[in-house]
Amino acid sequence: MLASSHALARTGLDAAALKPAECDVRRAHSMPFETVTIDYEGREHLPDTETLRELAAEKNVLMTVPVRADGFDPLGDDSLFGRLPDGVGTVFVAGHSAYLTEDERSRAIAPRLGAALERSPDGWVGTEGIERVATATGATQFELLSRSTTRDVRALRAAGFDGTVAVYAPTVLTDDEDAILDAVGAYVARRKPVARALPDDAPTDASADGRARNVLSAASRDFALVGTATEVGERVEELKATGVDLVVGYPARGIDSFLDR
Repeated sequence: MLASSHALARTGLDAAALKPAECDVRRAHSMPFETVTIDYEGREHLPDTETLRELAAEKNVLMTVPVRADGFDPLGDDSLFGRLPDGVGTVFVAGHSAYLTEDERSRAIAPRLGAALERSPDGWVGTEGIERVATATGATQFELLSRSTTRDVRALRAAGFDGTVAVYAPTVLTDDEDAILDAVGAYVARRKPVARALPDDAPTDASADGRARNVLSAASRDFALVGTATEVGERVEELKATGVDLVVGYPARGIDSFLDR
């Protein structure tokens, strides 16, 4: 959890997610979180071993690992696993298509997840696009926040799943609507139900107006955590009341918004 003296403590967030293409992940040393996840954005942005080792000495660090990508394929080229020092955990994912070659995208996911979890039994599993396969592993489920998260988690618990459920959400700690749309408008616009509802060629940032602005504003509350720290905290409490164990916030306005000060 967060240091109690920090304003972020009011959010109830359990961890932060960092994108190494956007920031120096070493700045996580100054963040008031015990747990940090680091997204995979291509091997050119993979933090070096020493950086990860130093972070892991102070934090609970988990690295996103695309099991279909060369270098992290447990059934093929797994050479990049050696870049992850002892003490760095893993979040196994199918892998974002933007960071995979055509050949990598064609690889079967289920057997690779199974092999990866044999290698690292404590790993988390990212569920996007592979929800049923992910649930079958019994590992910690790492889900993207969506408008169905509450319903889905309740159903998961009702079905007897007693493992850990973590939820990832872009987070914007302001109630300024323009700032919210500039930070997460493009992100929520890519979610399928939002894309279908938006007018063709509508802007997805603060310049959006009319129906597009209404759709994006509503979607930012469904697919992201936005508002004051207190408002975000209330939403996090709701999620945990439905059976979510951990909420991981991605600082959509930049890492400075999550730094201890």
